[in-house]
Amino acid sequence: MQGKIALEEHFAIQPTLGDSKVFGGHVWQDLEHRLIDIQDTRLKEMDKHDVEMMILSLNAPAIQAIHDTEEAIAIARQANDVLADNMRKRPSRFAGFAALPMQDPDAAAAELTRCVKDLGMVGALVNGFSNIGSPDNVTYYDLPQYKPFWKTVEALDVPFYLHPRNPLPGWTKMYEGHNWMLGPNWAFAAETAVHALRLIGSGLFDECPKLQILLGHLGEGIPAMLWRIDGRNGWMKEPHRYPAKHGVGHYFRNNFHLTTSGNFYTPSMVGAMTEVGSDRVMFSIDWPFEDIGQGSQWFDTAEISEADRKKIGRDNAIKLFKLKL
Repeated sequence: MQGKIALEEHFAIQPTLGDSKVFGGHVWQDLEHRLIDIQDTRLKEMDKHDVEMMILSLNAPAIQAIHDTEEAIAIARQANDVLADNMRKRPSRFAGFAALPMQDPDAAAAELTRCVKDLGMVGALVNGFSNIGSPDNVTYYDLPQYKPFWKTVEALDVPFYLHPRNPLPGWTKMYEGHNWMLGPNWAFAAETAVHALRLIGSGLFDECPKLQILLGHLGEGIPAMLWRIDGRNGWMKEPHRYPAKHGVGHYFRNNFHLTTSGNFYTPSMVGAMTEVGSDRVMFSIDWPFEDIGQGSQWFDTAEISEADRKKIGRDNAIKLFKLKL
């Protein structure tokens, strides 16, 4: 398919580059180049595989792992300025998600506002929970201090991409002896799904009904579990005990969008389409950790209708991000 738009596509700056080595140390020479490069190899691969635009975002965990708040604010601003400079060089090929210092909700709101209004970015991508004040601290964004931040996101009318990171070493006892499950194999999805469900259960989307959240990897496993999440032991007639007014499925279908990043499997895509509708699924690759050629070849030949392929590959992103292509 020509004119594809991909929107979980990463880059790095020098202060965050080393964070990605754990995900590909044996191919680091290539991976490092892919992360730093924007205007050369990346663009050639896009042209080769009919990807018209990438919406770029900082690698992980990056800002979220910087427990010193002032440093997190400074590095986020540096990364966003680098991204904006690359967007200006080729505005028809690159858009951007802001990196945010969620360690300080007010600073995060201010930086998102700057990135959207002054730098022309189309939303934010945040790498899961943040460490605040200590590398052992874990802070999720359903907490009360983040309510003004979410109000700002809703008012700016831009999506928020909740991207994975691994659980902290002290939280990985269940993986002991099975480190193969960390990262994209399992832990990324498990960690991000829990965070997304926390946001839902907190009542966030009752207070911010227009807020839109993006999840990669075809929903981090949630679509396959929606019926059980809401219907568990239905004969007992015991509703969820959380502040949210509706079932999880209600919010997931009205406040979430899913991308194909790093999950190039047609049955999973069809399942996601069945749960949230083809209007809420979008093409993505997860470059440089996944391959543009593999992702594009799969999507271009996946057994779905051409109308759905066009929506997922291009039209949904144009509508959600208000792209002028």
